Amino acid sequence: MDSPRLTTSAPTTLAHADDDAPVIVLSHWPDPFAAIPDRVALTLAGHTHCGQVNLPMLGRPVLPSPGSYRWPCGLYDEGGRKLFVTGGVGVSILPVRFRAPPEIVVLTLEAPVDPAAGRFR
Repeated sequence: MDSPRLTTSAPTTLAHADDDAPVIVLSHWPDPFAAIPDRVALTLAGHTHCGQVNLPMLGRPVLPSPGSYRWPCGLYDEGGRKLFVTGGVGVSILPVRFRAPPEIVVLTLEAPVDPAAGRFR
């Protein structure tokens, strides 16, 4: 998302999805979720490592991007828009994880409860 050679835009990219089928967005990190249109059923992201270090009472002292502070790890639902941020298995800078265990996630997608809504459960 921050490449000097490439400007990316989730809404511009998604404009090419012109039918009514559910859309799943894969993003390296959670920051683009703020601009994801309502028609997207699910956004999947990583990059945060769940903060990698999560101190009692202090929380996560360092996160890699502004969106990582808002959506550090787990499942989020904002007005029916869903974002899942995985902690992944790696580390960055320091080879340590504290209260942010590595994870491999298996997601099961089901048909919408209300097909007209186009949303996953």
